[in-house]
Amino acid sequence: MHGYVVRRLSLGLAQIVLVTALVFALTEALPGDAAVVLAGDAPDPGRVARLRHELGLTGSAAERYTGWLLGVLRGDLGTSMIAGRPVAAFIAESGPPTAQLAAITLLLLVPLAVAGGVAAAVRPGRALDRVISGTSVALYAVPEFALAIVLGAVFALRLGWLPPTAIGAGGDLLADPAVLVLPVLVLLARPICSISRLVRGGMIDALGSGYAAHARRLGLAPRRVRWAHALPNAVTPAVQQLARTTDWLLGGVITVEAVFVVPGLGSALTGAVAARDVPVILALALLFAATTVTVNLLADIAAYRLAPRSDGAG
Repeated sequence: MHGYVVRRLSLGLAQIVLVTALVFALTEALPGDAAVVLAGDAPDPGRVARLRHELGLTGSAAERYTGWLLGVLRGDLGTSMIAGRPVAAFIAESGPPTAQLAAITLLLLVPLAVAGGVAAAVRPGRALDRVISGTSVALYAVPEFALAIVLGAVFALRLGWLPPTAIGAGGDLLADPAVLVLPVLVLLARPICSISRLVRGGMIDALGSGYAAHARRLGLAPRRVRWAHALPNAVTPAVQQLARTTDWLLGGVITVEAVFVVPGLGSALTGAVAARDVPVILALALLFAATTVTVNLLADIAAYRLAPRSDGAG
Protein backbone atom coordinates (compact mmCIF):
# COMPACT_ATOMS: atom_id res chain seq x y z
CA MET A 1 0.00 0.00 0.00
CA HIS A 2 2.85 2.40 0.84
CA GLY A 3 4.46 1.97 -2.58
CA TYR A 4 1.09 2.37 -4.28
CA VAL A 5 0.43 5.65 -2.45
CA VAL A 6 3.87 7.00 -3.37
CA ARG A 7 3.35 6.12 -7.05
CA ARG A 8 -0.09 7.69 -7.08
CA LEU A 9 1.19 10.87 -5.43
CA SER A 10 4.00 11.13 -7.99
CA LEU A 11 1.54 10.66 -10.83
CA GLY A 12 -0.82 13.14 -9.19
CA LEU A 13 1.86 15.83 -9.03
CA ALA A 14 2.59 15.34 -12.72
CA GLN A 15 -1.15 15.58 -13.49
CA ILE A 16 -1.45 18.80 -11.49
CA VAL A 17 1.41 20.41 -13.40
CA LEU A 18 -0.09 19.26 -16.70
CA VAL A 19 -3.51 20.69 -15.79
CA THR A 20 -2.08 24.10 -14.85
CA ALA A 21 0.01 24.16 -18.05
CA LEU A 22 -3.05 23.33 -20.15
CA VAL A 23 -5.15 25.98 -18.38
CA PHE A 24 -2.39 28.54 -18.93
CA ALA A 25 -2.21 27.66 -22.65
CA LEU A 26 -5.99 27.96 -23.02
CA THR A 27 -5.98 31.31 -21.21
CA GLU A 28 -3.24 32.55 -23.50
CA ALA A 29 -5.37 31.57 -26.50
CA LEU A 30 -8.21 33.85 -25.36
CA PRO A 31 -8.40 37.29 -27.01
CA GLY A 32 -7.09 40.20 -24.93
CA ASP A 33 -5.27 40.19 -21.62
CA ALA A 34 -5.37 41.88 -18.21
CA ALA A 35 -3.73 45.03 -19.60
CA VAL A 36 -6.55 45.50 -22.10
CA VAL A 37 -9.12 44.99 -19.33
CA LEU A 38 -7.45 47.55 -17.07
CA ALA A 39 -7.09 50.04 -19.92
CA GLY A 40 -10.88 50.39 -20.23
CA ASP A 41 -13.37 50.38 -23.09
CA ALA A 42 -11.34 52.64 -25.39
CA PRO A 43 -7.76 51.65 -24.56
CA ASP A 44 -4.87 53.81 -25.71
CA PRO A 45 -2.16 51.62 -27.29
CA GLY A 46 0.54 53.39 -25.30
CA ARG A 47 -1.30 52.82 -22.02
CA VAL A 48 -1.85 49.17 -22.89
CA ALA A 49 1.87 48.76 -23.62
CA ARG A 50 2.81 50.38 -20.30
CA LEU A 51 0.36 48.16 -18.41
CA ARG A 52 1.70 45.04 -20.10
CA HIS A 53 5.20 46.00 -19.00
CA GLU A 54 4.08 46.71 -15.42
CA LEU A 55 2.15 43.43 -15.21
CA GLY A 56 5.02 41.37 -16.59
CA LEU A 57 3.14 40.36 -19.74
CA THR A 58 5.95 41.25 -22.15
CA GLY A 59 7.88 38.00 -21.69
CA SER A 60 7.20 34.79 -23.57
CA ALA A 61 4.43 32.47 -22.43
CA ALA A 62 6.95 29.81 -21.41
CA GLU A 63 8.89 32.31 -19.27
CA ARG A 64 5.75 33.54 -17.53
CA TYR A 65 4.43 30.04 -16.79
CA THR A 66 7.83 28.88 -15.56
CA GLY A 67 8.10 31.92 -13.34
CA TRP A 68 4.66 31.24 -11.86
CA LEU A 69 5.50 27.56 -11.29
CA LEU A 70 8.77 28.43 -9.54
CA GLY A 71 6.88 30.87 -7.36
CA VAL A 72 4.42 28.13 -6.38
CA LEU A 73 7.33 25.90 -5.37
CA ARG A 74 8.43 28.72 -3.05
CA GLY A 75 4.91 28.98 -1.63
CA ASP A 76 3.99 32.13 -3.58
CA LEU A 77 0.81 31.97 -5.67
CA GLY A 78 1.46 35.42 -7.11
CA THR A 79 -0.56 38.64 -7.13
CA SER A 80 -3.87 39.35 -8.82
CA MET A 81 -3.29 41.52 -11.88
CA ILE A 82 -6.67 43.20 -11.50
CA ALA A 83 -7.11 43.58 -7.72
CA GLY A 84 -3.41 43.94 -6.90
CA ARG A 85 -3.84 41.61 -3.92
CA PRO A 86 -1.98 38.38 -3.10
CA VAL A 87 -3.77 35.48 -4.74
CA ALA A 88 -3.55 33.45 -1.51
CA ALA A 89 -5.58 36.12 0.32
CA PHE A 90 -8.01 36.24 -2.61
CA ILE A 91 -8.61 32.48 -2.39
CA ALA A 92 -8.84 32.57 1.41
CA GLU A 93 -11.63 35.13 1.10
CA SER A 94 -13.55 33.27 -1.62
CA GLY A 95 -12.95 29.76 -0.27
CA PRO A 96 -15.33 29.57 2.73
CA PRO A 97 -18.62 29.88 0.75
CA THR A 98 -17.50 27.17 -1.68
CA ALA A 99 -16.26 24.95 1.15
CA GLN A 100 -19.57 25.35 2.96
CA LEU A 101 -21.56 24.46 -0.16
CA ALA A 102 -19.39 21.42 -0.93
CA ALA A 103 -19.31 20.18 2.69
CA ILE A 104 -23.07 20.42 3.17
CA THR A 105 -23.65 18.71 -0.18
CA LEU A 106 -21.36 15.80 0.68
CA LEU A 107 -22.72 15.46 4.22
CA LEU A 108 -26.26 15.12 2.85
CA LEU A 109 -25.30 13.14 -0.24
CA VAL A 110 -23.86 10.06 1.46
CA PRO A 111 -26.74 9.17 3.82
CA LEU A 112 -29.47 10.11 1.33
CA ALA A 113 -27.90 8.17 -1.56
CA VAL A 114 -27.22 5.09 0.59
CA ALA A 115 -30.71 5.15 2.10
CA GLY A 116 -32.32 5.54 -1.33
CA GLY A 117 -30.24 2.73 -2.84
CA VAL A 118 -30.96 0.35 0.04
CA ALA A 119 -34.68 1.17 0.01
CA ALA A 120 -34.86 0.41 -3.72
CA ALA A 121 -32.88 -2.82 -3.36
CA VAL A 122 -34.93 -4.35 -0.53
CA ARG A 123 -37.81 -5.18 -2.88
CA PRO A 124 -36.46 -4.87 -6.44
CA GLY A 125 -39.10 -4.37 -9.08
CA ARG A 126 -41.74 -3.24 -6.59
CA ALA A 127 -43.41 0.18 -6.54
CA LEU A 128 -40.81 1.92 -4.35
CA ASP A 129 -37.95 0.62 -6.48
CA ARG A 130 -39.66 1.79 -9.68
CA VAL A 131 -40.37 5.24 -8.22
CA ILE A 132 -36.80 5.73 -6.97
CA SER A 133 -35.20 4.36 -10.16
CA GLY A 134 -37.48 6.32 -12.48
CA THR A 135 -36.99 9.55 -10.59
CA SER A 136 -33.23 9.04 -10.57
CA VAL A 137 -33.05 8.55 -14.33
CA ALA A 138 -35.27 11.56 -15.05
CA LEU A 139 -33.49 13.88 -12.62
CA TYR A 140 -30.03 12.83 -13.78
CA ALA A 141 -30.90 13.92 -17.32
CA VAL A 142 -31.53 17.54 -16.26
CA PRO A 143 -28.45 19.83 -16.60
CA GLU A 144 -27.43 21.72 -13.47
CA PHE A 145 -27.95 25.19 -14.94
CA ALA A 146 -31.46 24.29 -16.13
CA LEU A 147 -32.41 22.83 -12.76
CA ALA A 148 -30.99 25.88 -10.99
CA ILE A 149 -33.02 28.26 -13.16
CA VAL A 150 -36.24 26.26 -12.73
CA LEU A 151 -35.88 25.94 -8.94
CA GLY A 152 -35.02 29.61 -8.63
CA ALA A 153 -37.97 30.65 -10.77
CA VAL A 154 -40.46 28.48 -8.86
CA PHE A 155 -39.36 28.62 -5.22
CA ALA A 156 -37.70 32.04 -5.16
CA LEU A 157 -39.43 34.24 -7.71
CA ARG A 158 -42.94 32.77 -7.94
CA LEU A 159 -43.55 31.36 -4.45
CA GLY A 160 -41.11 33.61 -2.60
CA TRP A 161 -40.17 30.87 -0.15
CA LEU A 162 -36.40 31.23 -0.58
CA PRO A 163 -33.97 33.99 -1.58
CA PRO A 164 -33.12 33.91 -5.30
CA THR A 165 -29.45 34.80 -4.77
CA ALA A 166 -26.84 34.97 -2.03
CA ILE A 167 -26.29 38.70 -2.50
CA GLY A 168 -25.78 40.28 0.90
CA ALA A 169 -25.00 37.00 2.65
CA GLY A 170 -21.27 37.77 2.80
CA GLY A 171 -18.58 35.12 3.15
CA ASP A 172 -20.42 33.10 5.82
CA LEU A 173 -23.42 31.45 4.17
CA LEU A 174 -24.24 29.60 7.39
CA ALA A 175 -25.29 32.91 8.91
CA ASP A 176 -28.24 32.90 6.48
CA PRO A 177 -29.03 29.20 5.84
CA ALA A 178 -31.94 30.00 3.53
CA VAL A 179 -29.53 31.04 0.76
CA LEU A 180 -28.00 27.55 0.83
CA VAL A 181 -31.17 25.59 0.15
CA LEU A 182 -31.48 26.02 -3.62
CA PRO A 183 -27.74 25.74 -4.42
CA VAL A 184 -27.44 22.56 -2.32
CA LEU A 185 -30.52 21.02 -3.94
CA VAL A 186 -29.03 21.61 -7.39
CA LEU A 187 -25.65 20.17 -6.36
CA LEU A 188 -27.31 17.11 -4.80
CA ALA A 189 -29.61 16.25 -7.69
CA ARG A 190 -27.36 14.39 -10.11
CA PRO A 191 -24.85 12.70 -7.77
CA ILE A 192 -27.57 11.36 -5.47
CA CYS A 193 -29.13 9.70 -8.52
CA SER A 194 -25.94 8.03 -9.74
CA ILE A 195 -24.71 6.90 -6.32
CA SER A 196 -28.09 5.55 -5.17
CA ARG A 197 -28.32 3.45 -8.33
CA LEU A 198 -24.85 2.02 -7.69
CA VAL A 199 -25.78 1.21 -4.09
CA ARG A 200 -29.01 -0.40 -5.32
CA GLY A 201 -27.16 -2.66 -7.76
CA GLY A 202 -24.52 -3.56 -5.19
CA MET A 203 -27.14 -4.31 -2.53
CA ILE A 204 -29.14 -6.58 -4.84
CA ASP A 205 -25.97 -8.57 -5.61
CA ALA A 206 -24.91 -8.65 -1.96
CA LEU A 207 -28.33 -9.70 -0.63
CA GLY A 208 -28.40 -12.55 -3.17
CA SER A 209 -24.88 -13.74 -2.32
CA GLY A 210 -23.94 -16.88 -0.44
CA TYR A 211 -22.68 -15.13 2.68
CA ALA A 212 -25.96 -13.20 3.03
CA ALA A 213 -27.94 -16.43 2.67
CA HIS A 214 -25.69 -18.07 5.26
CA ALA A 215 -26.24 -15.17 7.66
CA ARG A 216 -29.99 -15.56 7.27
CA ARG A 217 -29.72 -19.31 7.93
CA LEU A 218 -27.93 -18.51 11.17
CA GLY A 219 -31.03 -16.62 12.26
CA LEU A 220 -29.72 -13.07 11.94
CA ALA A 221 -32.38 -10.40 11.61
CA PRO A 222 -32.97 -9.13 8.05
CA ARG A 223 -32.05 -5.60 9.13
CA ARG A 224 -28.69 -6.80 10.47
CA VAL A 225 -27.99 -8.82 7.33
CA ARG A 226 -28.84 -5.79 5.22
CA TRP A 227 -26.84 -3.15 7.07
CA ALA A 228 -23.98 -5.07 8.70
CA HIS A 229 -23.18 -7.70 6.06
CA ALA A 230 -24.52 -6.66 2.66
CA LEU A 231 -24.01 -2.89 2.76
CA PRO A 232 -20.19 -2.82 3.32
CA ASN A 233 -19.71 -4.89 0.15
CA ALA A 234 -22.32 -2.92 -1.78
CA VAL A 235 -20.82 0.53 -1.18
CA THR A 236 -17.36 -0.15 -2.65
CA PRO A 237 -18.24 1.04 -6.19
CA ALA A 238 -20.24 3.90 -4.65
CA VAL A 239 -17.13 5.12 -2.80
CA GLN A 240 -15.24 5.38 -6.08
CA GLN A 241 -18.21 7.11 -7.68
CA LEU A 242 -18.21 9.56 -4.77
CA ALA A 243 -14.67 10.55 -5.74
CA ARG A 244 -15.77 11.13 -9.32
CA THR A 245 -18.67 13.11 -7.92
CA THR A 246 -16.17 15.43 -6.26
CA ASP A 247 -14.69 16.10 -9.70
CA TRP A 248 -18.16 16.93 -10.96
CA LEU A 249 -18.90 18.98 -7.86
CA LEU A 250 -16.02 21.34 -8.65
CA GLY A 251 -17.58 22.10 -12.03
CA GLY A 252 -21.10 22.16 -10.63
CA VAL A 253 -20.11 24.71 -8.01
CA ILE A 254 -19.03 27.12 -10.75
CA THR A 255 -22.45 26.86 -12.41
CA VAL A 256 -24.39 27.08 -9.16
CA GLU A 257 -22.40 30.03 -7.85
CA ALA A 258 -22.90 31.89 -11.11
CA VAL A 259 -26.69 31.35 -11.11
CA PHE A 260 -27.24 32.09 -7.42
CA VAL A 261 -24.51 34.77 -7.15
CA VAL A 262 -22.61 32.96 -4.41
CA PRO A 263 -19.31 34.78 -3.64
CA GLY A 264 -17.16 31.65 -3.77
CA LEU A 265 -14.33 30.15 -5.79
CA GLY A 266 -16.60 29.47 -8.77
CA SER A 267 -17.56 33.12 -9.01
CA ALA A 268 -13.92 34.09 -8.49
CA LEU A 269 -12.88 31.82 -11.37
CA THR A 270 -15.58 33.21 -13.66
CA GLY A 271 -14.51 36.76 -12.89
CA ALA A 272 -10.82 35.94 -13.30
CA VAL A 273 -11.39 34.39 -16.74
CA ALA A 274 -13.41 37.42 -17.85
CA ALA A 275 -10.62 39.74 -16.65
CA ARG A 276 -7.78 37.48 -17.95
CA ASP A 277 -6.34 37.50 -14.42
CA VAL A 278 -3.86 34.70 -15.07
CA PRO A 279 -2.40 34.29 -11.54
CA VAL A 280 -5.88 33.81 -10.06
CA ILE A 281 -6.91 31.41 -12.84
CA LEU A 282 -3.78 29.30 -12.39
CA ALA A 283 -4.07 29.24 -8.60
CA LEU A 284 -7.67 28.04 -8.80
CA ALA A 285 -6.73 25.43 -11.41
CA LEU A 286 -3.98 24.26 -9.05
CA LEU A 287 -6.43 24.07 -6.14
CA PHE A 288 -9.08 22.19 -8.12
CA ALA A 289 -6.55 19.75 -9.61
CA ALA A 290 -4.93 19.06 -6.22
CA THR A 291 -8.36 18.47 -4.67
CA THR A 292 -9.29 16.02 -7.44
CA VAL A 293 -6.04 14.05 -7.11
CA THR A 294 -6.29 13.88 -3.32
CA VAL A 295 -9.94 12.82 -3.21
CA ASN A 296 -9.45 10.12 -5.85
CA LEU A 297 -6.47 8.73 -3.96
CA LEU A 298 -8.41 8.64 -0.69
CA ALA A 299 -11.34 6.96 -2.44
CA ASP A 300 -9.10 4.25 -3.89
CA ILE A 301 -7.58 3.59 -0.47
CA ALA A 302 -11.05 3.43 1.10
CA ALA A 303 -12.24 1.02 -1.61
CA TYR A 304 -9.18 -1.15 -0.97
CA ARG A 305 -9.97 -1.26 2.74
CA LEU A 306 -13.63 -2.07 2.13
CA ALA A 307 -12.79 -4.88 -0.32
CA PRO A 308 -9.32 -6.19 0.67
CA ARG A 309 -9.71 -9.23 -1.59
CA SER A 310 -9.46 -6.95 -4.63
CA ASP A 311 -5.66 -6.97 -4.31
CA GLY A 312 -5.59 -10.45 -5.84
CA ALA A 313 -4.57 -12.21 -2.63
CA GLY A 314 -7.93 -13.91 -2.12
